[in-house]
Amino acid sequence: MRFRDRVEAGQRLAAVLNDLILNDPNGNDPSLNGTVVVGMPRGGVPVAAQVALAFDLPLDVVLVRKLGVPSHPELAMGAIGEDSIRFLDDQTIQALDITPDEIAAVERRERKELERRVNAYRQGTQRVQLAGKAVWVIDDGIATGATARVACRVVRAHGAERVVLAVPIAPLGWDRNMRGEADAFVAVTEQNFRAVGELYDNFEATTDDEVVQCLLASSLRKRPR
Repeated sequence: MRFRDRVEAGQRLAAVLNDLILNDPNGNDPSLNGTVVVGMPRGGVPVAAQVALAFDLPLDVVLVRKLGVPSHPELAMGAIGEDSIRFLDDQTIQALDITPDEIAAVERRERKELERRVNAYRQGTQRVQLAGKAVWVIDDGIATGATARVACRVVRAHGAERVVLAVPIAPLGWDRNMRGEADAFVAVTEQNFRAVGELYDNFEATTDDEVVQCLLASSLRKRPR
């Protein structure tokens, strides 16, 4: 299975979520009152925007940053999120003999970028309140799952009552590997791949401006008339 771009991926994820809601064996309220959609910048936000639009739900971002291995930055050794939340992959760190000083240097750099994005995306506005709500955490795909773990922990820290981690693309067995981080796991497709971008025809980097536009469009749509 492939996706044309993140917009199509978001639309197909929304369709899967809708089917699960309609066929929920627990009979949960299908009105979704109190549900919030949060996207993981940058690429997860256009996907999340389509889901929020499909269900007429508020949209926000959950800021996280991967901690890349110093010699191979694309390989995650952990992740950080807002409010000093942090996850370290001890197995990777030990296997590659990464020192505490090396971890600290990467974290300082990524923490600086995370703060820049907080200021750029929220622009002084308050985040959507999550306390007591169901929160759908959305990205454009999951590989190692390090940033998704931290994203789930961030929304938990802000009082989310139920966390659903939902993505277009995930590796086989991802829900077992991330057990305990979310209450439910949803993927359009689960398959083996080397990188999430392999399953997109268009996987160009999402820009800061695109993230801001998604948030602004959602804010205008949800503004009381």
